[in-house]
Amino acid sequence: MTGTRVPTPTLERLAIYLRVLLDAQEAGIQTLSSQEIEEHSGISAAQFRKDLSYFGEFGKPGVGYSVPDLIQCIERILHLDEEQPVLLVGAGNLGAALVNYPNFKAHRLRIAAVFDNNYVKIGRPFGDLVIEDIARVKEVNAKIGARLAIIAVPAHAAQEVADMLVEAGITGILNFAPTVLRVPPHVHVRNVSILQELAVLSYHAVEQSVAYADGQATRGGKDGV
Repeated sequence: MTGTRVPTPTLERLAIYLRVLLDAQEAGIQTLSSQEIEEHSGISAAQFRKDLSYFGEFGKPGVGYSVPDLIQCIERILHLDEEQPVLLVGAGNLGAALVNYPNFKAHRLRIAAVFDNNYVKIGRPFGDLVIEDIARVKEVNAKIGARLAIIAVPAHAAQEVADMLVEAGITGILNFAPTVLRVPPHVHVRNVSILQELAVLSYHAVEQSVAYADGQATRGGKDGV
């Protein structure tokens, strides 16, 4: 990898390429062209080549990209070439879905511990884990050594949880709580907002429907002339 700072959208696309490559490997495909990557990912071949250029030269002209080799390269770039333990805070319905999410294993991500502050839940089984008291997160993570965590708690509790996670050594947080977290500069937060995504989709869906209806009306008028 070069010393150039890699844009976040490039890293996001690398994760998409990795998914495509893993699917190809499972299907027994050994090589893919950049055009085939475009067909499967929806990302242009030119953008794919540009994204890879941050990290060196890949592929062979007229041959394409070795699927196993490119999987290894992207996993190494994203630090997914070895297992990454993840802490989960929030043993509710969302937490249960995340614990049972099947694709974590394919990307060497493992939820290593789950925490909550509800004394009724603490000590109970949660998937293959047992729910820990969030007050013990620093103690527990001293043994696990996780750098990643998922926050799946109500908005009013999220900041306090984030503070505890940072103190426990977490430097990457996936935040499902509908609130903005204040964290130190060395900690990276990715926010997942279902409402935000649906709001954007709502706009596009309605605008596209109106445009389509207007287009149909215009063509209908011309046909009737």
